[in-house]
Amino acid sequence: MLVLFHSKSAAEVLMFAKHARPILQAAGKTFDEPGLPERGVITRAQLDAAIAGIESAIAANPEPKEHAEGDHDDATEHPIEQFVSLGRRAWPLLAMLRLAREKGEDVTWEPAPKW
Repeated sequence: MLVLFHSKSAAEVLMFAKHARPILQAAGKTFDEPGLPERGVITRAQLDAAIAGIESAIAANPEPKEHAEGDHDDATEHPIEQFVSLGRRAWPLLAMLRLAREKGEDVTWEPAPKW
């Protein structure tokens, strides 16, 4: 499932649910089911804790040195095969959360529209 994150203060962020779930868990969200709920919200009151939680998760899972920017040979590794660290994966949502915090707005998610 593709998940679409919304905030009035930033462009929409599109992410696979399987990648969004660990980021949202780092942000302090808990889930009773194995998948990601179709809809949810990070309220403006939760933004500080959510941002701090994601930043802590990124710090606890640094990008492996062999996958650091500029340390791979583009001639032998196809971009689809390249490792994507938690920091890179979370960056667009983290930027959205920071902008929402500045503007005092909530961030919501829902299923992305079918193409």
